[in-house]
Amino acid sequence: MEVIPVIDLMDGTVVRARMGRRDQYRPIDTPLSPTSDPVDVVRGLLTLHPFATIYVADLDGIQGGRDDRAVLRRLTDAFPQVSLWVDNGIADGVRAADWLAAGLGHLVIGSETQEDAALVRRLASDPRVALSLDFRGQSFLGPPELLSDPMCWPRTVIVMTLALVGSGAGPDLERLLAIRELAADRMIYAAGGVRDRADLAALARASVAGALVASCLHDSRVTGRDIAALHVDPTDRR
Repeated sequence: MEVIPVIDLMDGTVVRARMGRRDQYRPIDTPLSPTSDPVDVVRGLLTLHPFATIYVADLDGIQGGRDDRAVLRRLTDAFPQVSLWVDNGIADGVRAADWLAAGLGHLVIGSETQEDAALVRRLASDPRVALSLDFRGQSFLGPPELLSDPMCWPRTVIVMTLALVGSGAGPDLERLLAIRELAADRMIYAAGGVRDRADLAALARASVAGALVASCLHDSRVTGRDIAALHVDPTDRR
């Protein structure tokens, strides 16, 4: 199972996510980094484990502002060995094509910012594209057809439970199992609620491809040794 660190960007700095309440996010204070600058934070994360992928939630873009390409370029320049998965609120084909052409990483299409399923259907076969199925409580955030038509999903699907982000409440295993049943051979990633290595082990037993994590790394509840024990190439099905 792959473990992917998350950084949440707001106004060019990394903030600490808390249960999806974005008005309460503040610059991160972490023992892994001397500052909340994105390059410093990613460098600190890489001292724990040589992560191949970092997930970036560009909150300014998600909330309708401009996507922060300057920060993404700094990260790709500083860490060329790391692939970025970026959710920045893109919801139309022209912007998606422009962003992918910039070569800054994989585009994560978040369901909460979509008006319909058209963009996901259009890009489902592109290996540089992932879909985030976003939930708050029992409510799906996005057009219902995105959830009800798994045939339009791309190869990589993230199950994002926003109320669990930074909550320390544990992952939503029931929902993950339900989505996995619908997803056929797609790779399912869990996001939200991971507390410790026991949660990672539970997700591995549930046969998810990976987990997106943040607070447990900064709070030292998941260590590099824990990650090394689980971190394998999710495309290796031998």
